[in-house]
Amino acid sequence: MTKRGKVAGLRRANDPPLLILTSLAEGPKHGYALARDIGEFAGVELSPGALYGAIARLEERGLIEALPEVERRRPYRLTDAGSGELTQAMRDMRRVVDAGTHRLGLMRGRLA
Repeated sequence: MTKRGKVAGLRRANDPPLLILTSLAEGPKHGYALARDIGEFAGVELSPGALYGAIARLEERGLIEALPEVERRRPYRLTDAGSGELTQAMRDMRRVVDAGTHRLGLMRGRLA
């Protein structure tokens, strides 16, 4: 956890907590469905330890919550706090992407 109470590392695009929150923004999913979705949209293959460790940390922070089991699978959903954290992470990343895109454009102009 950082000083401001946020989940540590929630600003890297390949960070398991960020990937999980992004996947759950589409709707509730169980662990296997999360791993499959993350592999599809991010091209990142999470080990079971990384996936379930991040799920546990996100649940402890109140960013996701477990739903009742369905056919021996435990689905999770994004909480309001998780949605807010994901929204802020996306804003932070957008600022970096915008700055990098702008600066690359400036550099290309100088090199041309």
